[in-house]
Amino acid sequence: MSSTRRAVAVLLACLLVAPAQAWGPLGHSVVAELAQRHLSPAAEAEVERLLAPEHTRSLAGIANWADQIQDDPTQDALWQQTRGQHYINFRGGSDCDYVPPRDCRDGRCVVAALQHYVGVLGDRSQPDSARREALKFVVHLVGDVHQPLHAGYRDDKGGNTYQVQFEGKGSNLHKVWDSGMLRTRGLEWQAYARQLDSPVPVALPTPVAPLGNPYAQWAEESCRITAGAGFYPDGHDIGPAYVRAELPLAERRLREGGRHLAEVLNLALTR
Repeated sequence: MSSTRRAVAVLLACLLVAPAQAWGPLGHSVVAELAQRHLSPAAEAEVERLLAPEHTRSLAGIANWADQIQDDPTQDALWQQTRGQHYINFRGGSDCDYVPPRDCRDGRCVVAALQHYVGVLGDRSQPDSARREALKFVVHLVGDVHQPLHAGYRDDKGGNTYQVQFEGKGSNLHKVWDSGMLRTRGLEWQAYARQLDSPVPVALPTPVAPLGNPYAQWAEESCRITAGAGFYPDGHDIGPAYVRAELPLAERRLREGGRHLAEVLNLALTR
């Protein structure tokens, strides 16, 4: 094999296993904006105070920070430390019950990360810098845990290695759910959030006993979506019929993520 062909093969292999960004910038901004629309006055004031050094009042303005640090050499240590906190790998098949020793070893999963960062955010004894960083992680990770394939299966790396054809091009299932289907609406994040912010409230599920862990429950919900009939397309081809069937589900998860994020922030920031 020539050196050029070998380099191309290595590049393709890296692309196949590279972690995808949950929802992509569009989806994360939508979740953040939906949450901002439902903050309590006290929580909104604390968000504005914490974000003042970031020169923004908008949760959408920091919603993608936790992914963007992977491209910042000065943040490489933080990215390496936190990259495993964006997802959770369940066993596979229909087993979506959260078992921490199996599914979140050493606390390296999105469920444990949310428990940690929400705790830091709500602790007024912590310095503002730590609480501000925690806020940026919470906003992003709540979005992550509502993207079904961020609670997927180990064997296909959350759909990253499940190759598909979408809009006449090769892609993978994770990327289609991250951003491909959402872009078919042709909307910017502000307009998308307005469209999804229905006056009819999202029906939030009752916490399941004895789990008592909302973050784990959200992850289990995402996992069960990926286990549903038709989620993995027959023939690895994603056409208009698949988008018509699955896009409303993706949008429901955006709405649920926005409302859940608002609930988390309203509780953490008004103690």
